Amino acid sequence: MPQQRFPKVEILSMAPHHIQFILSETDTSMANTLRRIMIAEVPTLAIDLVEYSENSSVLNDEYIAHRLGLVPIRFMAEGSLKGGDCHTAFLPHRECVCYDRCPRCCVEFELDVNFDKVNQTRPDTERDLALTVTSRDLISNNMLVSPAHFLNEEEQDESHDEGISIVKLGPGQHLKLKAIARMGISKEHAKWCPVAVATYRFWPIITINEEACNMLTLEQKQELVEACPDRILELDEITGNLVAVENAYEMATFTEDLKTVQNAMKKRPEDDDFVNVVQSTDRFVFSVESTGAMDAEEILLSSLRVLKDRLNYLAAEVEKLKD
Repeated sequence: MPQQRFPKVEILSMAPHHIQFILSETDTSMANTLRRIMIAEVPTLAIDLVEYSENSSVLNDEYIAHRLGLVPIRFMAEGSLKGGDCHTAFLPHRECVCYDRCPRCCVEFELDVNFDKVNQTRPDTERDLALTVTSRDLISNNMLVSPAHFLNEEEQDESHDEGISIVKLGPGQHLKLKAIARMGISKEHAKWCPVAVATYRFWPIITINEEACNMLTLEQKQELVEACPDRILELDEITGNLVAVENAYEMATFTEDLKTVQNAMKKRPEDDDFVNVVQSTDRFVFSVESTGAMDAEEILLSSLRVLKDRLNYLAAEVEKLKD
């Protein structure tokens, strides 16, 4: 019988748009499963249908609809400030019993921007410039759902626009439409993907052979430090011994140069390495960045929920086969 595992998660850093954590006491199959779920099976809201009343902009209807589909739509539960999991608040459109659409499966956004009307309220210095239609102009009929205009305040301060740019309008141009957002997963279409980045790498195990290193001169030790492009080693200021830097696990990616240099220092090819760097098989460093539709923390929790639901479903189906 296989050995039972008890996976653990250790948070290294966390912000609304980014989370870095360690998944340990498991194997690559579980790590990759979690990564793929975050990418492809966490449900989010995205604009899926656009109905135009008027479009006299320079972009055609399909182009604008594609841009609207890629605007992250954020659901915040009542009393919460986090972009969260929307699976309990909405039904998939195909599973809803409504004829066309209803508040249980859809959220409607209205956009109505007329250059000539808006231009009358703009400062004199801006009246000759094109008017940028952004995600701020999308008005939701659900107070819990809104476009995610920026990832953080820093991005907002650096932006020249009030939100995500959709199209620019000039004199006499008018854009009026109704956009319908629905819940889905990115296995169906990438616009429902909640992550911009979801990667993991193996935790590096750095072993320094103190006995062998004592046979090296200070110049040779310094050569080993400089040989590794990731700079995962340093010399202790007091003892002069080789030690791993404090954040070596973040930087250790390429160590072939280190291996080449220390092989040249060995008296015999079969001698032990001075420094050995191998990949852990049960410890992984994850880095997840959100698109803005959900907080990074919520993406992790939602992916764990999806994984649990899938395993429960599998267990139920196996039990049926036994019967």
